[in-house]
Amino acid sequence: MVVYASAADYAAYTGQSAPAGIEAVLARASERIDELLVTAVYRVDPVTELPTDRKEAEAIARATCAQAAWSLAVGDPYGVAAAFKSVQIGSVKLDRASGGGDAGPARHAPDAASILRTAGLLPGFVIDQGAW
Repeated sequence: MVVYASAADYAAYTGQSAPAGIEAVLARASERIDELLVTAVYRVDPVTELPTDRKEAEAIARATCAQAAWSLAVGDPYGVAAAFKSVQIGSVKLDRASGGGDAGPARHAPDAASILRTAGLLPGFVIDQGAW
């Protein structure tokens, strides 16, 4: 699995120290970025699988940091909240999200998609699967 950003990238992007466990959050964020980049065309290093163009690599790293920051802000670093309409910790209560218009929160950070689109890595608009 390719991780597109480091703790130092995250700190630079957010202007704050990276929190404990940020490596795992960035790994999950990289998976979300891979979902957005599924049809993108760009050159990668055959060994590291990272983008070889500096501007594209920087955009993907920033998008990964935006995804990580957003997932931490919404309290869902693993992107599982879309499966539930509500969650309660005390006495554990989980309500599955229903289909239709109430499908739960999105899985992708709007800023991440915007960064990738501005860099020319996304051909159009991202329709987040959580919205469907």
